[in-house]
Amino acid sequence: MNKNTLCLWYNHDAEEAARFYAKTFPNSTVGAVHRAPSDFPSGKANDVLTVEFTVCGIPCIGLNGGDMFKHSEAFSFQIATDSQEETDRYWNAIISNGGSASHCGWCKDKWGLSWQITPRVLTEAMALGGEVAKRAFGAMMEMQKIDIAKIEAAVRGS
Repeated sequence: MNKNTLCLWYNHDAEEAARFYAKTFPNSTVGAVHRAPSDFPSGKANDVLTVEFTVCGIPCIGLNGGDMFKHSEAFSFQIATDSQEETDRYWNAIISNGGSASHCGWCKDKWGLSWQITPRVLTEAMALGGEVAKRAFGAMMEMQKIDIAKIEAAVRGS
């Protein structure tokens, strides 16, 4: 077991979420599925209790804990992308699987987990600081899914 693993709370469908992430993102897998040895507050003996999985190499455990806790934007996965095609692929996969769009590259999956689908061109522009960062930031603030061509135009000042 890893020294540090993200534990993500799901109502009852951690395995479904893990399998979606594994088919959507590179370097993502589903590992062991553990069943409850006895009844628990949100389930019965032999129901899936936890699922070990990775998302882009980050180790996670999905816990089927019931509906008492909800995900919030205070936690998100930030996925760096290298092209508009990659940005579109991840964004569209999350949205078309019951998720919802937000602003500035953020979206939410159907389980309520937040994702930032962030092209590297945007983070690189922000790291430059000054007027370049200000223009890139201004362009981003008007977007839902990030449009790389518009970020590049803002960086150039056009």
